[in-house]
Order: sequence, then C-alpha cells, then structure tokens
Amino acid sequence: MNPLPSPPIHLGLRANLRQFSLLVLVNAFVGSMVGLERTVVPLLAEGEFGLVARTVLLSFLLSFGLVKALANLFAGHLSDRWGRKPVLLAGWLFGLPVPLLIIFAPNWEWVVFANVLLGVNQGLCWSTTVVMKIDLVGPRQRGLAMGLNEFSGYLAVSLAAFGTGYLAAIYGLRPAPFYPGLILALLGLSCSALLVRETRGYARREAQVGFPAAERLSFSQVFRRTTYQDHTLFSACQCGLVNNLNDGLAWGLLPVFLAGRGLPLAQVGLIAALYPGVWGLGQLFTGALSDRWGRKWMIAAGMWVQAAGLGLFVIDWGFGGWVAGAVLMGLGTALVYPTLLAAVADVAPPQWRASAVGVYRLWRDSGYAFGALLAGLVADAFGVPAAIAATGGLTLLSGLLVAGAMRETASRSPAFIPVPELVSKSV
Repeated sequence: MNPLPSPPIHLGLRANLRQFSLLVLVNAFVGSMVGLERTVVPLLAEGEFGLVARTVLLSFLLSFGLVKALANLFAGHLSDRWGRKPVLLAGWLFGLPVPLLIIFAPNWEWVVFANVLLGVNQGLCWSTTVVMKIDLVGPRQRGLAMGLNEFSGYLAVSLAAFGTGYLAAIYGLRPAPFYPGLILALLGLSCSALLVRETRGYARREAQVGFPAAERLSFSQVFRRTTYQDHTLFSACQCGLVNNLNDGLAWGLLPVFLAGRGLPLAQVGLIAALYPGVWGLGQLFTGALSDRWGRKWMIAAGMWVQAAGLGLFVIDWGFGGWVAGAVLMGLGTALVYPTLLAAVADVAPPQWRASAVGVYRLWRDSGYAFGALLAGLVADAFGVPAAIAATGGLTLLSGLLVAGAMRETASRSPAFIPVPELVSKSV
C-alpha cells in the first residue's frame, strides 16, 4: 500500500492560522515561566537569603543570561539540522523542575541553578517558536508574525509578574507565587507534544520558490556573517544586546530600587508588570507597522524612547515618574523587539535563517549577562541610580549606531535596498 501523500504546503498567516495560533499560545506559556521570577526573585535574594551586594544578588540573572544566550545559538543550529519540534520539546523538559527548585531552595545556589535550567528552557522554546512562525508565514508578514509572537510572550511575562507580586503580598515570597509555574510548564509541554506540528518543510518550500540560488553556509560562516560581516545583522546584534541589558536592569535592580524608595510590594509588582505589559501589548501593532513603514527607524527610535524612560527613573520624580518611565521603556522595547527579529529574517535566506536567528539571539540575550555585570558593579560602586544612568547612555548610543549602520530591509518600505551589504574585512 502506498503511503498517503503529504498535504500541500502553503505559506501565509491565513493559510496556517490554526497552527500559528497554537504557537502563540505555547509562547505565552514560555513567557509565563520567566514572568514568575521578575517581581519575587530579586526580593527573595534580600528578604530570605540576606544578599546585600548587588553583584551577588544579580548572579541569578548572570547565569540565566549566559545559558539562555548559548541555548539560543544551539536552538537555531539544531532546528536547521534536526527539525523544530524536537528542540521545542527538549526546552520544556528543562523547564519542568524550575518552580520546584525555587520553592524548596535552602540556599541561593539553588536559585542560581534553577535559572540555569530556566535559561535553557527559554532559549530552546522561545527561539523555536520564533523560527516556526517565520516558517509558516513566509516573507510578506514577518513583522506581524514577530509582533504576535512577542506580544503573547511578554504579555504573559507581565501577567505572571503582576500575579506573583499579588500572591507574594498576600502569602509571602515562597512558595505560593511559584505554584502556577508547575501548571504552566505541564501545559506547555503537553501542547507542544500533542498539537504542534513540525514546520521545517515550510522553510524548505520558501527556499525552493524564493531563494533557489542562495548560498549554503557552514555554521561558522553564518556566525561570522551575522556577528560582524553584514552591516545590518551586526547592527541588529548590538542593538539586541543593549536592549536586553536594559531588560536585565529592569528585572534585577528596579524592584530593589523601588522597594528601597519605600514603595509597598503591590506597587513594586505593578511597575514591574507595567514595563513588559506595555511592551507586550505594543507589539500587536509595531510588528505589523514595520512591514509597512520599514524596520530601521522604528528600531532606532525605540532605543531612544527606552533611554528617555530610564532617565525618568534617574530623575526620581516618585511613583508617577516611575510609572511613566516603565511605560516609555515598554513602548521603546515594543518598537525594537519584533522589528529586530523581522530584520534578521529579511536578510537571512531560509537555508540558514534559523541559524542566523540563533546567532542574533545569542548576542541579544547575552545582554542579560552583560547587564548583570555592569549594573552590579556600577551599583555597588556608585549606587543604583548611577547604574540606571549608565544603561541609559549605552541605549542612546546603540540607537545612533543603528541609524548610521543599518540598511532598510522591509520589502514594502520605500527605503528597501534588496542588495546584501558586507562590512570590510577589517571590522
């Protein structure tokens, strides 16, 4: 008996709406896992483990950032070699123990180890859902696809951060805020195993139709091209790194900074949730707008808006100023986050796109580690406001570099230039 023929492959959001929507839901579960920590874990370090030095306090974020960055790199490479779904399932298996480790942690080292596993979970799962959505929608709606992906993930981060802050205010820092993580991890694993389909065939179809003559690169060649040889990919990598340096500061130090200014825990949780909430909701619009308006200037503007938001925390105008700062940081990140992913996908052909996305996400999420080191060292030496100001200055400079070095990549933008641009060998 002959096997049944495979169903035809059609690219586009409408043609793949059911599977795309399922991946949006899965990414919400992924985002919820990291949202569980954003309000509570920095306060747990001081309140239960007695950590005072900011550099030591941020060790959980350093471990998370380094491991997530490396997991992103391997996720892209393995997705190109073995397929997307096996990588997604492996990521969920690493995430299952995380809530239990934090609940039962007798010392801070357990929390650091939990964040190592969380970094693997986030790197493998989030990278894979990004690549799978890019596979499904094809070249014309990448900004929209990335906006929806990041919207679901970071809205879930926000809701989880707010929810854990609420639970901590009522029941204490442990264990109640981490119980939902057990359910979320099981739901994410179940949906991924039973309902998600492999999407690598969609990338192969796009390559056959749109990029038949694209060169095939080794992994080391992809790494070099994405990191420094291509102007646009280099600009995206440095911008993503600085953007997540901001996020690391917001995650690791802002709750401590706000609590030190006398804010009650519920208001600390509100501000901690407001930043990723605006970030998540804004991406419903910014990703799609980048398909129409172009990527470059939305990215540069987003970095400058983030710098302004950080400035409001330094000025220290009280609760209203901190709320406005969180809103501006969220809005600026919404302009940047899905647009950078779409720009990378614009430049990299399907034959090595997953690997390029992995390299970009390696540098982007290494920003958590660099942010933990920079913020911790500067805060210990000069105080938390100085660490916030230094981060804002780097953010401003990153936007200027995008404005000067990145070319437009969106095919619908009037500024689009469909010619690869390489940096000289001396870079």
